[in-house]
Amino acid sequence: MAERGVDVSALPAEVREQLAELDLELSEGDITQKGYEKKRAKLLAPYIIQAQNLAPPPQYDGQDPGLSSAAAPSNASSSSSSSRHRRTRRSHRGGGTRDERYRSDIHTEAVQAALAKHKEEKMALPMPTKRRSTYVQSPIDNCTPPDSSSSSDEEGGVSGESGEQQQSPDSWMNSSIHGSSTSSSSASSTMSHGESRPPQAPQPQSQQQFPPQYPPPPHSQSQPSALAEAFAHARLDPPASALGSDGAPQAQARSRGSRVDLPSNAVVRGMSRGQSRSSMMETADGVPVSSRVSTKIQQLLNTLKRPKRPPLSEFFMDDQEEIVEVTRPDPNTPKPEGRQIIPVKGEPLGVVSNWPPALQAALARWGATQGKSPALTALDITGKPLYTLTYGKLWSRSVKLAYTLLNKLGTKSEQILKPGDRVALVYPNSDPGMFWVAFYGCLLAEVIPVPIEVPLSRKDAGSSQVGFLLGSCGVSLALTSEICLKGLPKTPTGEILQFKGWPRLKWVITDSKYLTKPSKDWQPHIPTANTDTAYIEYKASKEGTVMGVAVSKVAMLTHCQALTQACNYCEGETLVNVLDFKKDMGLWHGVLTSVMNRIHTISVPYAVMKACPLSWVQRVHIHKARVALVKCRDLHWAMMAHREQRDITLASLRMLIVADGANPWSVSSCDAFLNVFQAHGLKPEVICPCATSPEAMTVAIRRPGVPGAPLPARAVLSMTGLSHGVIRVNTEDKNSALTVQDVGHVMPGALMCIVKPDGPPMLCKTDEIGEIVVNSRAGGTMYYGLPGVTKNTFEVIPVNASGAPIGEIPFVRSGLLGFVGPGSLIFVVGKNEGLLMVSRRRHNADDLVATALAVEPVKTVYRGRIAVFSVTVFYDERIVIVAEQRPDASEEDSFQWMSRVLQAIDSIHQVGLYCLALVPANTLPKTPLGGIHISETKQLFLEGSLHPCNILMCPHTCVTNMPKPRQKQPVGVGPASIMVGNLVAGKRIAQAAGRDLGMIEDQDLVRKHQFLAEALQWRAQTDPDHVLYVLLNAKGVAVCTATCVQLHKRAEKIAAALMERSGINTGENVVLLYPPGIDLIAAFYGCLYAGCIPVTVRPPHPQNLSATLPTVRMIIDVSKAACILTTQVLVKILRSKEASASVNIKTWPIIIDTDDLPRKRPPTIYKPPSAEMIAYLDFSVSTTGMLTGVKISHAAVSALCRSIKLQCELYSSRQIAICLDPYCGLGFVLWCLASVYSGHQSILIPPLELESSLSLWLSTLSQYRIRDTFCSYSVMELCTKGLGGQTEILKTRGVNLSCVRSCVVIAEERPRLALTQSFSKLFKDLGLSSRAVSTAFGSRVNLAICLQGTTGPDPSIVYVDMKSLRHDRVRLVERGAPQSLPLMESGTILPGVRVIIVNPETRGPLGDSHLGEIWINSPHTATGYYTIYGEESLQADHFNTKLSFGDPQTLWARTGYLGFVKRTELTDSSGDRHDALFVVGSLDETLELRGLRYHPIDIETSVCRAHRGIGESAVFTWTNLLVVVSELCGSEQDALDLVPLITNVVLEEHHLIVGVVVIVDPGVIPINSRGEKQRMHLRDSFLADQLDPIYVAYNM
Repeated sequence: MAERGVDVSALPAEVREQLAELDLELSEGDITQKGYEKKRAKLLAPYIIQAQNLAPPPQYDGQDPGLSSAAAPSNASSSSSSSRHRRTRRSHRGGGTRDERYRSDIHTEAVQAALAKHKEEKMALPMPTKRRSTYVQSPIDNCTPPDSSSSSDEEGGVSGESGEQQQSPDSWMNSSIHGSSTSSSSASSTMSHGESRPPQAPQPQSQQQFPPQYPPPPHSQSQPSALAEAFAHARLDPPASALGSDGAPQAQARSRGSRVDLPSNAVVRGMSRGQSRSSMMETADGVPVSSRVSTKIQQLLNTLKRPKRPPLSEFFMDDQEEIVEVTRPDPNTPKPEGRQIIPVKGEPLGVVSNWPPALQAALARWGATQGKSPALTALDITGKPLYTLTYGKLWSRSVKLAYTLLNKLGTKSEQILKPGDRVALVYPNSDPGMFWVAFYGCLLAEVIPVPIEVPLSRKDAGSSQVGFLLGSCGVSLALTSEICLKGLPKTPTGEILQFKGWPRLKWVITDSKYLTKPSKDWQPHIPTANTDTAYIEYKASKEGTVMGVAVSKVAMLTHCQALTQACNYCEGETLVNVLDFKKDMGLWHGVLTSVMNRIHTISVPYAVMKACPLSWVQRVHIHKARVALVKCRDLHWAMMAHREQRDITLASLRMLIVADGANPWSVSSCDAFLNVFQAHGLKPEVICPCATSPEAMTVAIRRPGVPGAPLPARAVLSMTGLSHGVIRVNTEDKNSALTVQDVGHVMPGALMCIVKPDGPPMLCKTDEIGEIVVNSRAGGTMYYGLPGVTKNTFEVIPVNASGAPIGEIPFVRSGLLGFVGPGSLIFVVGKNEGLLMVSRRRHNADDLVATALAVEPVKTVYRGRIAVFSVTVFYDERIVIVAEQRPDASEEDSFQWMSRVLQAIDSIHQVGLYCLALVPANTLPKTPLGGIHISETKQLFLEGSLHPCNILMCPHTCVTNMPKPRQKQPVGVGPASIMVGNLVAGKRIAQAAGRDLGMIEDQDLVRKHQFLAEALQWRAQTDPDHVLYVLLNAKGVAVCTATCVQLHKRAEKIAAALMERSGINTGENVVLLYPPGIDLIAAFYGCLYAGCIPVTVRPPHPQNLSATLPTVRMIIDVSKAACILTTQVLVKILRSKEASASVNIKTWPIIIDTDDLPRKRPPTIYKPPSAEMIAYLDFSVSTTGMLTGVKISHAAVSALCRSIKLQCELYSSRQIAICLDPYCGLGFVLWCLASVYSGHQSILIPPLELESSLSLWLSTLSQYRIRDTFCSYSVMELCTKGLGGQTEILKTRGVNLSCVRSCVVIAEERPRLALTQSFSKLFKDLGLSSRAVSTAFGSRVNLAICLQGTTGPDPSIVYVDMKSLRHDRVRLVERGAPQSLPLMESGTILPGVRVIIVNPETRGPLGDSHLGEIWINSPHTATGYYTIYGEESLQADHFNTKLSFGDPQTLWARTGYLGFVKRTELTDSSGDRHDALFVVGSLDETLELRGLRYHPIDIETSVCRAHRGIGESAVFTWTNLLVVVSELCGSEQDALDLVPLITNVVLEEHHLIVGVVVIVDPGVIPINSRGEKQRMHLRDSFLADQLDPIYVAYNM
């Protein structure tokens, strides 16, 4: 690092050269970071300006002070580093970091070196943004982290001060301290590292000095609003009124109640699609958006620029049918080269004359002959002896218990227990005596004991799995002690709780006072050991299932004999046991073998070890014990506490058995322990690691050595070799080496070989790692009650390379992975259940835990509690690390730790992590002895209930099997040849048409209907009192009706008012600002009568003017309206003080209040000279946030109304109900135009009324017996969500929907199949026909393309393959096929409409198996966009465009929607086969990612399914990153659970990696009046940092 104050560029050339050389050395790893710092400081010392007192010493790149001094930078003064050491030591003494058993100094050094190596890569990881309220736990302010920039090494070395500023987190702190007063609070909280804060130097800093990676301090600059920016693009002057008071558009309304149409960039249609898209999308790397969000995204992009691990050859090819191919193996992968292994034999099991015929016989013998001899001493919680059980007492009590079990638990005729029944033993770890008596009592009664842990609560982790064990063993009785029974959780009535998943148990207390003395003549039956089951030991599998391993009587006895021979046990020795006596080594040595040899066992419970870690060492010293049974953690604890005891000696030990000596991390514990206690008489040769498993029991144990003999050698293996399952001695890279110690030789009387862990049990080669399998009489016999699983584990016959079995004898799989070293020593490198297979390489969970712990966890990880497991996502396993975070860890420390764990694991294990999560302390599910319950943790992670407080996902680095990005083929082939190709292949050209509009029946009709205004006049004369419109209020009461003549009169009044006003001329635009109702209709016809052009605009929402008024203002400005017609209420709002906060109210055009106009008639009623004149303007905000006005001519209006009349069979005696917004598109046509044309009666239901009366629409349909109704998706969703559970209530109110023949949803999007289907299902009970619901489709260029009428077949549903769809191909699949997407036809094509599917790039027609843009030709297409400046070429492009070949004469309009046409089996009214049009989505909205085309709605559907807490979600892209925004319905603590689930589901179902996950409150995703998501608007709010998200996660 350049010291501050040195301008490197000003240094002499030779110094600069030496600095560059140093940088090179560091980058190539020829020098350590420490050495580099030293040399560099030395070189720069003469040139340093004395400005040091201003700044704290810089740490290199985000390295916290508080690291082990080896890695700490040299400029931390030595005194402080030593005091720091004292501090950490003290924390160790309290057993603070518990899982220190993984600790290894060699490893820590390796990790630090690996991290130092990463330092040069200077990778900035963007820290997630978190809302403060979510986690009170961490005190640090929400501030951008001191990231390092991603500049390359060379620049970093020589670029001088500005580059420096980017790279040192310290400089970040300083710049933020000096930079602005507002950010000093965040800066001070960042300085939680213990430096004193430097005095604030009044340094005037210009804004530019912030490194480009960080945003300026908050409020230091007002953000340029997206709106203003867009106006600049659209060549409009932004009216001040369109911006909020601070120049930013106001954040949208919180509640979904007021649907707001917000143009996101106020881009006015009329600019080329190209232009507008570019202003929205391609703001790639040099983004000038001054916002925290985009800065972080920029950092994220920088991290993603690093190359992924595998070279291209290893990427999967995307063969269109199959997503993922198998990776081609790398030719450099190490392969095993040795010969095939030969089975290893243990020494023969000696036959000793006085060995008992059964274990119970040994107890009987000692009980009778050595009754006073001590068998067991138990300690109390302080470590003092509590009681000693003699062999006599043990024998007599066991006999009493056996007698009681067989004779006293039922009636005389019917005893509950018979020999061979299974009983559960439930005893706490602090009471070995009761357990011994119970265990031997069961053996004597010949019932089978199943020892289990004491259940603590109904919700114990894994409790239902223990229930599975008890069930599979058929246990119905549990033995326990009185004290234990009192402590069990009870129901309020005092009964013992029924534990989750457990069978019903009868509890029996085994304390002596409750046992019956057997009668004189009763003797327990002790047969010679046979193959019957003696006891069952429980074992949890990797998936969390708990199974019982059955051990036969002969196996139990043989195992005791083999252990006696291997460990050389003598009668009368003393043994100290720290292990759990219920299973494994604790049971085999401490309960069974000890009794066989009349050994005195001293049992040290786990609780004593917590209070007094030295207790076991003191017991060895006091009792002169010969043997001790411990685990690495006990060695570690004793070592930490040994200073408290001076005068202890371990000289009496002849054997220190290390039970988890097979764990690769045991080496360092053993060495360190020996180091400390050699001074206390511990002999090096007594340390005996061993390897065991529940199935094979003891696999190998190191025999006690001869004093002075050389100790066995260690194996130093290459981690890379191990990951490929090959043994390679590591020589060059010390950082990725694993040192393993042997676990001695095979057990006496056993035969062992190594087989491949997966697939058939093929023998391994000598230099290959495999699973150890053992054949011995001393091993488990089966998984009790599970014959299927048993076969694969207990009856394995190894095969040789050609697949032939090597013999007859069955072997047992031990679940241990290892190899046979020189001298037939056994080495174990891991367990099968900790195996993670990632891209065909094996990693061991324990190794990863050790690496994570070596990354200085003291500040972050609580008691070293870390869980590692893998989850399967997208055809491979992905590694997840979950750790508990210390309550006092700061956000910054945690994030720092996480990013460094990533780097360390990447360096040492060469594997990418998928997810790293920190959860609050003590929240991970625990195993009975306090470890982490891995399978339960994994379960919580996958179901989204882990509740992490910090999470880091890195899918970009570890998902390397993505399909290859698709390269778009250049269109080299001529369009005509494509067409010929399609014809040869037998594909039809994708086109379809509605029926003909037919010959005009009657000239009179045509004349009368040429102009809508004339139709109204004609109706007012011929049928004056016919009611055209009925408007309902929330109570369902008709508040207003309009007959033909009333409507005509009201229109005349308005026309007169318009004509009187000077300044309003014929042909000028008039804005109609009305709530949904009849006033709007009257005003529309008033404008037509006056020769003005109406523009309907949704009125502003009075409660939310700041968000809704600017849109109104914009339409008024863009349409150059001469006048506004509105109601009295709205006039007040437009001129109100509140309105002036959002817009400039002084510049409104003329406002006419139409509420109380005088009764005047206009002098003349205007008649347009030709039908091509504009009738009205239709303005709408599209989902991409474009405000677009289209011109609709009189000819188009009458053609459209005629088309709808024919399709829906509308005539004057019909009634229809409309629950839609009447401001644009087909909604406006149905509300204002259709009735006047066709004469039917329209019942109008304003959608807003539904908010106060949900059932209004449905009860209206029932009350008026409506056959045809039109609604929007928003209305349907309101009814589905709000009334779904109330169908019974509606039924009792008499609501009956059997009258409804068609219910059409009016929309401009893909039909929402899930919503329409659930609506049909929910209201089926009210008589709604399943065929009634259908959809319509319109677009900007043509307001109505499809509409399901009364004739024609029902809309068909097809299932298309999503993979093909991304390639713009349509492949139909069966329902339920994987990756299938259901699509519903968008309604029957309207009469007079022709549709063709066109390739948007080549503009040539496509075959019907392709997805393309929908082009239409119809008499009711709009005339063009309404723009301020006529760009004719553009209008021609969208409204009058020709095919590049095929039929070059017809003029088509481009809808901007992608879809396809399929010929169905159904017939239409003319008897031909029906062609269905399927709309897939808007072309503007599609996401082009990895060369494929995605539709946002598909990704959003998957996301919403990922977790019950996700309400609505929206996706968009920003600089090629996929951003997912999800609304969280649950509590805020679930926010981080969603991140991995969203990432998983998008990866699994869409093969995309999510770049940013944003979790927000409900109602944040803006939705327009048609119920469509406004994704572009959301994107602008996100980039302008206006969303107030709960959490933002940046996936690395």
